[in-house]
Amino acid sequence: MAASIGNRKGSLGQSLVKFLGKNAQNWVLPIIGIVGFLAVWQLLSSIGLIKLPSPFNILSEKSTRDLLLYPFFDRGGTDKGLFWQTLASFERVAKGYSLAAIVGVGLGILVGTTPVIDKAVDPLFQFLRTVPPLAWVPIALAALRQNEPAALFVIFITAIWPILLNTAVGVKQIPQDYRNVSRVLQLSKQKYFFKILIPSALPYIFTGLRISIGLAWLAIIAAEIIMSGIVGIGFFIWNSYTNDKVGEVILALVYIGAVGLLLDRAVAFVQTLILPEEQK
Repeated sequence: MAASIGNRKGSLGQSLVKFLGKNAQNWVLPIIGIVGFLAVWQLLSSIGLIKLPSPFNILSEKSTRDLLLYPFFDRGGTDKGLFWQTLASFERVAKGYSLAAIVGVGLGILVGTTPVIDKAVDPLFQFLRTVPPLAWVPIALAALRQNEPAALFVIFITAIWPILLNTAVGVKQIPQDYRNVSRVLQLSKQKYFFKILIPSALPYIFTGLRISIGLAWLAIIAAEIIMSGIVGIGFFIWNSYTNDKVGEVILALVYIGAVGLLLDRAVAFVQTLILPEEQK
């Protein structure tokens, strides 16, 4: 019995070692890159070449360490831990991005299937999509008069363009053979939409969705920095900066980067579930 258990442990240990060895590059190289980056940062801060606090100083600072160890505290108002600050921003992004996805895909299909509308609105779309997110903030505040709806509008207007334009391109790129087959088979508009148009345009739609989720996350950070008095990671960064707490700003940037990466990976995962293998 003991020998059997020992053999199992040995085989499990060998399997684990084999797995780690096989995938060493997938986790060793990123760790080396991160450690190297932190070492260079520590060195440059120590010799005074850059004025930012070093990683060691950030971790040794009490306020930063408390934020890192206690991300769930809530003292009311805007005095909340980084988890709640990030969650508030994420909720705004989810609302604005979802609306942008629905409207963007719908308008993209309309533009892609109607050449007359495409020619009429393309100059306007190309003009609006070049406006930076921060430029929309004062317009949104002037029009809506409230921070929350203004922030949602900034996310929406920033995120919609890659979705809309990529969807339109995807619809225009449907092979002519597919169109001919639909005419020969006399497919109804509904069947053509679900059997040919959507499947053919899906790779382009997901390209737009992946680009837009990053832009939406960038937009909310920029909007919250300008809009005072709202719970969110952007306002937290600006508030920390005005109070000369650079370490807290850097810690918040880590949260922003981590959430942005997770959002991109989430959209990519949904893409792998929906798209056929040959279209990935």
